Amino acid sequence: MAVPAKGPAEAEGPCSTPSESAESETTDSQVHPVDEKLHPSRLVPAALQHIAAMYAGVVTPPLIIGQAVHLDTAGQTRLIAASLLIAGVATLLQTLGVKGFVGNRLPFVNAASSAGIAPMLAIAETNAKGDQLPAIYGAVMVAGVFCLAIGPFFGRLLRFFPPLVTGVVITLIGVTLMPVPVGWAQGGDKTASDYGDMRYLALAAFTLVVILLIQRFGKGFVKQVALLFGLLIGTLAAIPFGMADFSSLKSAPVAALPTPFAFGAPEFQPAAIISLCLVMLVLMTESSAGMLAIGEICDRETNGKTITKGLRTDGIATFVGPIFGGFPTSAFAQNVGVVSLTKVRSRYVVAVAGGTLLILGIFPMLGAVVSLVPMPVLGGAGIVLFGSIAVSGIRTLSEAGLDDSSNIILVAVSLGAGIIPLAAPTFYADFPAWAQTVLGSGISAGALVAVTLNLFFHHLGTRGSASATAALKSS
Repeated sequence: MAVPAKGPAEAEGPCSTPSESAESETTDSQVHPVDEKLHPSRLVPAALQHIAAMYAGVVTPPLIIGQAVHLDTAGQTRLIAASLLIAGVATLLQTLGVKGFVGNRLPFVNAASSAGIAPMLAIAETNAKGDQLPAIYGAVMVAGVFCLAIGPFFGRLLRFFPPLVTGVVITLIGVTLMPVPVGWAQGGDKTASDYGDMRYLALAAFTLVVILLIQRFGKGFVKQVALLFGLLIGTLAAIPFGMADFSSLKSAPVAALPTPFAFGAPEFQPAAIISLCLVMLVLMTESSAGMLAIGEICDRETNGKTITKGLRTDGIATFVGPIFGGFPTSAFAQNVGVVSLTKVRSRYVVAVAGGTLLILGIFPMLGAVVSLVPMPVLGGAGIVLFGSIAVSGIRTLSEAGLDDSSNIILVAVSLGAGIIPLAAPTFYADFPAWAQTVLGSGISAGALVAVTLNLFFHHLGTRGSASATAALKSS
């Protein structure tokens, strides 16, 4: 992506600190907005806005995975605390950075990505109860090393992940995860005798309606945090009907550091590793696109070195996260949107948000509060959350040149391959275990097919072909 030429105030490049910018200019007023240190009266509200935008997304992966592997309340609380802690550390590394090595020094949020949920659920389904989380964490750690290894060269691979491919994958993330909130809306426990009870469905519908009403009639900050208000109001509505359990607050410690390998030593299974490495490629593409976007929004050059340091942060957080109970880490697109909407470009605002998340992760009591939200309430909110992910993918596909017949076929076949595990869960039942892990996840299967078809249509044997070149440019 071409980047506009920068003026003198940006000559130091993306790693310039406020002091360096001040030295290159005659007055502090010339400090680039990205390096500006705001007064607390502006800094704190702006940071809270970022936290509100990302909080639901940060706690979603541990909530879903914890439910899938049947963790008790204490285990669920540990997972949520770990997710918050890793998100805080990764965001601090990204915004403040270690000069010349880690961090893009942009107002950029990093946290556990929902893109890894479906492949991790597939890994959990193919392992016995005690091996589920160890197998997931082993694959995630290798994916982190994979990110660190190819990060410096990833710019050359971006052409294999055009909007055509990433749009398919993001759409599949939303679509394949939709059964999760639907199950939550019915009570969460399929073995329970009251699974699907009308009172559960009514509570989920009430939560969804609350979110829609806030989104329609709310203003400013209230509208931006409609999801959080929906969760809060839905939980309060569940109390009179005895559908909210507060017993976990009694046993949760107020403050505690996450215990390394609390869920067992990691296990390294080839099929699980392949699945997560495929997802990591998609996450790296998403992060790179986010960095280019935030660079343009902030009018700060985002070059290859900036992207490499940003991806290095992803790799480190993804590798270290499983030690404490974290999951694959990537950019949070919603926070890029916050910067665009508010026009507050200071990286220190996002750093304060990251520091707050880190503190929240050290207090498991706060994670226990999140786990109090009844399953039907999460179901109502989850329909909005995962549906919006699918919409993001559709928006990406709308920019991918779907007027070309090859691109239409690519998207059609890739979406079909990704929806097979959802439409026919037993389709791969007779395949080897490794194939079930890779293909049993709609995201992994769709990504694999999309990348392969992109190579077939737009790279192999297309040199000199005007029609193929035009199709590739359009995608």
